Amino acid sequence: MRWDGGSVRFKVEIAETFEDRARGLMFRESLPRYGGMLFIYEKPLSVSFWMKNTLIPLDMVFLDRHGVVQNIHENAVPGSLESIPGGDDILAVLEVNGGLSSKLGLPVGAEMRHPAFAETDPIWPCN
Repeated sequence: MRWDGGSVRFKVEIAETFEDRARGLMFRESLPRYGGMLFIYEKPLSVSFWMKNTLIPLDMVFLDRHGVVQNIHENAVPGSLESIPGGDDILAVLEVNGGLSSKLGLPVGAEMRHPAFAETDPIWPCN
């Protein structure tokens, strides 16, 4: 991921099936510092998340079809049933450790490079 003044590389697990997305990071007791889960949808849509059965705080980074960050929800509360809206036209959601996006200075508008965006006119193509 890159933005004016910074960049970071995450090692992510992919959640691209309905079952993978439904389970997400539930029941995990930890996540490597630069680890995460990337939820990939078949097409851009309106998404919302919750933290049911999630044991660790998470930041949720919502990306459009070009791989551009549209919204960031920081420090989602473990176990919360509150709906966390990510926005419309979201193709992917990156979950990372709670508070990490703020520590990194990750802004809305940052760009992510991943093959998930290859067919949707990525702003930062994989080579």
